[in-house]
Amino acid sequence: MHQRLILVLAATAIAVVWQLPFGRQLLYPLTLLSTFAHELGHGLTALLMGAHFDHLQLNADGSGSAVWHGNPGPLAIAAIAAGGLIGPSLAGVSLLMLARSTQRARGLLALLAVLLLVSMAVWARNAFGIFFLLTSAAALALAVRYLCDVWAALLLNLIAVTLCLSWFTDLDYMFSSVAVVNGVRYPSDSAAMAQALWLPYWFWGGLVAVVSLVVLAVGLLHVGRTSRG
Repeated sequence: MHQRLILVLAATAIAVVWQLPFGRQLLYPLTLLSTFAHELGHGLTALLMGAHFDHLQLNADGSGSAVWHGNPGPLAIAAIAAGGLIGPSLAGVSLLMLARSTQRARGLLALLAVLLLVSMAVWARNAFGIFFLLTSAAALALAVRYLCDVWAALLLNLIAVTLCLSWFTDLDYMFSSVAVVNGVRYPSDSAAMAQALWLPYWFWGGLVAVVSLVVLAVGLLHVGRTSRG
C-alpha cells in the first residue's frame, strides 16, 4: 500500500504540474521523455500496420514528430494516430507490472537504456533528439550501476507513471483539432482519428483519456497487490 500511495501522489503531482503555465519546463526531462514515447508509439504502430517508420524528431520546445510512409486504410491510419496517445500508457503499465521486485527494476532500467540507444541509432535524425536520447541512456546506465535496488525501483516506477500520463503534458491537445510542432500547425492526433473514422475529434480525445486513466489505474492496483505479496 505504501508503494502504491507514493505512485498515486507522484502521478497526481506530475499531472498537476504539467497543467501549470511553465509546468512543461519545470518537468523538462519528463516532458521530453513523454514526447519521445508519444512519437515512438506512432512509429511502432505504423510498423505494425505495415507502413514504413522513417524517423522521429524531438525538439527543444518539447514537441516532436514521427514520419512514416505507406498507404494504410482508414482503420490503420486511426490506429497509428491512437498509437502515440495510448502506446506510452501501455508501455508504462507494462513496466509497472514487470517490476515485481526491486532486483528486477535494475534490469528493466538497463533495457530502457538499450531501447533509447537503438531508437537513437535507427530513427533519430536531428541533433537535439540524438543528444537527448544519448544523455538519457547514459543517465539510465549510471542509475543501473550506482543506485541501490530501492532507488532503482523508484526511478523505474517514476518513468512508468510518466509514460502512463504522457497525454497530460498538454491536456488541451487531447481536445484540440490542431497541433503545433516546432512552430508549424498540423492536425492533432484526435483530428486524424476523426478524419479517418467518424465522430468529432473531441470524442476520440475523451475516449483516449478514459482508456489511459483505466490503464494507469490497473497498473497502480497491480503494484498494490504485488507489494502486499
